[in-house]
Amino acid sequence: MDPSNALSSPEVQAFASGFPVMLLHLAVTLALLGAGAVLYSLMTPWREVTLIRQGNAAAALAFGGVLVGLAVPLAVSLSVSTTARDIVIWGVATLVIQLLCFRLVDLVLTGLPQRIEKGEMSAAVVLVGAKLATAVVLAAALTG
Repeated sequence: MDPSNALSSPEVQAFASGFPVMLLHLAVTLALLGAGAVLYSLMTPWREVTLIRQGNAAAALAFGGVLVGLAVPLAVSLSVSTTARDIVIWGVATLVIQLLCFRLVDLVLTGLPQRIEKGEMSAAVVLVGAKLATAVVLAAALTG
């Protein structure tokens, strides 16, 4: 096979045109994830990063659950969007809804933030479960 023909194959051309788009979509989604994580940190009554640095495993588990909980609807948003603009629009919408749901979970499950500050793993597990449940439901809602 002639190497010049291999480079002009439809598969290589599709990769050459699609790969930069995929990188752009990935970058937009990761930026939204980072922004969501920062906003969540600012919304909570405790400082996860400080607690995590102090070795608080419950805070690490809770924050890890938040990251996954934000990523699930963002991933679905990425999969149903066709342009970077779509990703931003749906991504911001899902982040706002998810952050509001997370805040509601924090309020409904009263006392859990204080228990997480004290390092109680059972509180972190319940909080992670509630946040992942909202993420899955929101992700399903995105698919229509």
